Amino acid sequence: MFPELFSVAGKTALITGGTSGIGLMIAEGYLRAGVRVYISSRKTDACRTAQETLSQFGEVHAIPADVSTEDGCRGLIDEITAREDRLHILVNNAGATWGAPFETFPGAAFDKVLTLNVKSPFILTQLAHSLLTAAATEDDPARVINIGSIDGIIVPRLGTFSYSASKAALHQLTRHLAHQLAPDILVNAIAPGPFPSKMMAATLEAVGDRLAASTPVQRIGRTEDAAAAAVYLASRAANFVTGAVIPLDGGLSTTVGLQT
Repeated sequence: MFPELFSVAGKTALITGGTSGIGLMIAEGYLRAGVRVYISSRKTDACRTAQETLSQFGEVHAIPADVSTEDGCRGLIDEITAREDRLHILVNNAGATWGAPFETFPGAAFDKVLTLNVKSPFILTQLAHSLLTAAATEDDPARVINIGSIDGIIVPRLGTFSYSASKAALHQLTRHLAHQLAPDILVNAIAPGPFPSKMMAATLEAVGDRLAASTPVQRIGRTEDAAAAAVYLASRAANFVTGAVIPLDGGLSTTVGLQT
């Protein structure tokens, strides 16, 4: 009984921003667990490289798409619809950040970051609704998993004002969609802390050791951490979970103020 509860074998997933970082980690985890995976990214070369890397683990297809625009979102879902009659899992992972001092932080940073980090997950979920509904059963609803951040839970020390605001907004959007789309579709969010990724590369290079030491578990995230959380939320084991924002940060946000 219990192994079956955590099985996602035979499902189909779409992961935006699935060619690098946490998206790539989740894609690998799903493939190893028997999921047919579609990944997307703006860059054709990145799609090709990621597909070649991931193909050793299972059936993976890469679709270049710019999901920062409504046309790009629509084109991606149209492509999935042409290939599949149902979609069990949508992982809204594509995102952007912007860092600058408060005094010079540009208004354009809010337009760019909130569009990709908040508006696009909504549009993609809206467009994929019929595919997700087609995959849902009473015993196993379809899933939407939004990739938020602990920066939407605690206050970051860097000048990433639009990023932290966007992730807090995505967490609230997750709750709102969870209410709207249940019981056929369960909507949850993962709020990662420090993981190796392009977005975190400069930070990890500068203060990676100090950042790892600041977490109760004394390390940064690994591929299996991201994969396990995503597999759990996509499995029947999480059938009674919706509207949740799960911190995946080694205790960095959940034990703030408790460290000595």
